[in-house]
Amino acid sequence: MNRDEKQQFVAEMREVFEGAEGLVVTQYKGLTVAEITALRAQMRESGAGFKVTKNRLTRLALEGTKFAGLADYFTGPTAIGYSADPAAVAKVAAKFAKTNDKLVLVAGAIGEQVLDEQGIKALAELPSLDELRAKLVGMVQTPAQRIATLTSKPAGQIAQVLKAYADKGEAA
Repeated sequence: MNRDEKQQFVAEMREVFEGAEGLVVTQYKGLTVAEITALRAQMRESGAGFKVTKNRLTRLALEGTKFAGLADYFTGPTAIGYSADPAAVAKVAAKFAKTNDKLVLVAGAIGEQVLDEQGIKALAELPSLDELRAKLVGMVQTPAQRIATLTSKPAGQIAQVLKAYADKGEAA
């Protein structure tokens, strides 16, 4: 890699770090190209990305970012998973690591909070951002439906009473 390519790589990595909310650092020693491609496809499906890194250049790109605390974890054959949804990237990485022991979860971060391997696995068990939004909408809709039901019943009952009086008045 010449100097311009290195500068471009550092700039690209800095953009990745600035756009991500969650990051997972992995070691991929022994993974085949096909396996890495499959992992990238799974990451893409969940809205995340996966990138093989150059450790020294990645450490330079980390300086001054919210993920600067991860710099010490970039040793050996390292790759990162990144996403705007921290739970999504952790889910895919943890699921792939369960089925393929060649991918090792090293560390991760949510913003400035650095996570160890157990932290990543715990994050992977949390519902995704979309799932949380759906649950929240469901919780908000339920009371609204109940209020609508309660307010419509008395009006219906009043209408029935008035109809009964009207019917009674016509009969008399």
